[in-house]
Amino acid sequence: MSTVRRSAAVLVTLAAVALTACGPGEDGAAGGPAAPSATPSTSVTPTGTPTKAPTEPPTKAPTKAPTKPPTPPADPDYDVFPCSTFDVTFTATLAEPTTSSYLLKITNKSGKPCRALGHPVVAFGDLDGRAVERGPAPGIEDAIRLAPGESAYAGLMGGLKDGKGKTVPSIAMTMSTDSDLEQKPLKASTPGLYVSPDKNSVTAWMTNAEDALSL
Repeated sequence: MSTVRRSAAVLVTLAAVALTACGPGEDGAAGGPAAPSATPSTSVTPTGTPTKAPTEPPTKAPTKAPTKPPTPPADPDYDVFPCSTFDVTFTATLAEPTTSSYLLKITNKSGKPCRALGHPVVAFGDLDGRAVERGPAPGIEDAIRLAPGESAYAGLMGGLKDGKGKTVPSIAMTMSTDSDLEQKPLKASTPGLYVSPDKNSVTAWMTNAEDALSL
């Protein structure tokens, strides 16, 4: 064989070997371009206004009712009025004949308390004038408070028989009310009561008979 033919056969054999060694590559078919890689899918977030969780309205503090100031205790005597002759019964009892002293007594016959103010207003029968007040009397706020059924006392003295006076069979009494309230006089029998124009007197109302007669 000639040298030229031998060289050509060798070239053909080498080419065949080369083709056998080069199989399909990792990037695709033999000699072809690599297949394009798949594009990863992208998650799409839907557009639109996101839903907002409902918000509860703020809790309103309950309205507190205004607190009334405590009511002061009522004064049990604020509506206690002066006693009048319509509220009491009246008696006169001889206490000491020498001085013609009588014990005057009133008793609350009404269904409510009243106050015995000052001195009793005493008229002697058909004589002009009235008994002279003897000793002081408490003010209205300190006057004797008579509950229903309670009594107060006053001492009436006609005076010594000095020849200037007169004996009277009865007296009439009205209450001091510190007002112009019209009253009906209460009468009591006083046999042997001698009334001296200068020495007669009557005390203020008191809570017991002994004090009324000793003043």
